[in-house]
Amino acid sequence: MEIVLAGGVRTPFGDFGKSLRDVPLQKLGIHAVKASLDKAGIKATDADNLVFGNVTPVDREAAIVSRVIAVNSGLPVESGAMGVNRGCASGLQAITTAAENIMSGESRVGVAAGGENFSRIPYVARTMRWGDTKGHVQLEDGADVIYRCGFSGELMGSTAENVAEKFGYTREEMDAWGLMSQRRAQAAIESGFLARQIAPIEAPEGRGTKMLAQDEFPRFGITAEKLASLRPVFRKEGGRITPGSSSGVTDGAAAIVVASRQAADDLGITPDARLVGWAVAGVPPEIMGIGPVPATRKLLDKFGLSIDDIDYFEINEAFAAVNIHAERELGISRDKTNLYGGGISLGHPPGATGLRMTMTAIDHLKDTGGRYAVITMCIGGGQGMAGLIENISH
Repeated sequence: MEIVLAGGVRTPFGDFGKSLRDVPLQKLGIHAVKASLDKAGIKATDADNLVFGNVTPVDREAAIVSRVIAVNSGLPVESGAMGVNRGCASGLQAITTAAENIMSGESRVGVAAGGENFSRIPYVARTMRWGDTKGHVQLEDGADVIYRCGFSGELMGSTAENVAEKFGYTREEMDAWGLMSQRRAQAAIESGFLARQIAPIEAPEGRGTKMLAQDEFPRFGITAEKLASLRPVFRKEGGRITPGSSSGVTDGAAAIVVASRQAADDLGITPDARLVGWAVAGVPPEIMGIGPVPATRKLLDKFGLSIDDIDYFEINEAFAAVNIHAERELGISRDKTNLYGGGISLGHPPGATGLRMTMTAIDHLKDTGGRYAVITMCIGGGQGMAGLIENISH
């Protein structure tokens, strides 16, 4: 069965604690879903399923935010909704799960969506429920918990340090990648490329509101000297990873319509791309950043393709070490990878990142006439995931 994608839209990504910190996750999700349906040219009642990728539940609706977003976006009350969590690949997982629902006959037209509002992650008092009748109570930062490996307890950045040390990636080359990412993001914003995938959203400001229309995290005008001055944050002695070579903590949501080709034709949807397939591979948790390499190899082997057959790559840029490793091990040219910025410059809300990367890849293929793109990312806990799309817009 042929699965097609259309109408990819996202909110701008807000910097941690800034413009979107008081916007509930469900509002971000509803905004993206409605905009996606509108861009695809269909009514909400034409969709029968929604899959929402999310790593960090927040707000009152947390346990069933997928259903809240679906119904409040106008999908029929009879439609289905579910949440998925595959860490940093949750946005891509939302797409593939929506596709699986269609392939099984459970759905005809779905919406794959996802998002995070890290600014709204609560602090946790674990001992309050069953004790602590007097004295001080310790609060844990929920955001810190999310960013730690489930096996070792070390921060994700420490696993990137492990990759850099094991494979010999230097501070200087990782800083250079971070600078390139920032410059590419700035160029993509100034050219209007990224605006094509963004639906501006109203955000609180002072006693009123403002329209946020642009990603908030990119550091315009950043210099190599500034990046070189940043201190390592995950390993004090001999550390190589700094904020300049790490992905940004951001808030935002994204959505795309996923349909069978027959359903798309019936509804008059003009597909933007075909979802060819996907693959997942496990790797040692302590070097989780190598995940894109085996996942991409597994995916290409599955369809009898080589690296040279792929016109464009989006790699999540959780850390510069992730991309440098994939570039070297797979032999990917820097000229066809992350040309419009990545997690380091645009930020990385895991529920939305895979969707953002897919939209970017679709627009690149449409602009250049290329055929295939791979979207791939590392996943905390030791996995990699990769998806393959084909341009059918020409």
